[in-house]
Amino acid sequence: MSNIGRSSTELWERSIPPGRAAEINPGNELEINVIFTDHRGTLSALKTAGALAHQLRAHINLLVPRVVPYAFPLASPPVSIQFTERRLLDLARQGTQGSVVISVQLYLCRDRRLCLLEALKPQSLVVVGGRARWWSTKETKLARMLQFAGHRVIFVGLE
Repeated sequence: MSNIGRSSTELWERSIPPGRAAEINPGNELEINVIFTDHRGTLSALKTAGALAHQLRAHINLLVPRVVPYAFPLASPPVSIQFTERRLLDLARQGTQGSVVISVQLYLCRDRRLCLLEALKPQSLVVVGGRARWWSTKETKLARMLQFAGHRVIFVGLE
């Protein structure tokens, strides 16, 4: 990670189920990254990623970039980290079933796109959920940006 990323990003990470990642995913490096967009879109993306993870014996990373306004210190966002963390863990539990390992990674950052590009490994498998419209939405723009950066992107459209 570059110096810019270190000074503009903070990371909190939790795993579900805690402490069982090695049992369920021993030595398997395959990861499916789900990008948080909104509640409905992310829930749909998590369900799709959960089905893929079960078939591929992969684990899921839920990446949540939270932009902290410059008026606040990076480690002290306007919404408490504990509150955000509880909501994300509940969302992760709702979106996945069975023995899938999910890691929730909350990034506090100044620039959402830069944060995601630095957080993802090269050529990552990424699932993005959102509204599918004939015009560009913020979710479809995000998916295109990630594809352009060299990632493999699955877009899960909502109606």
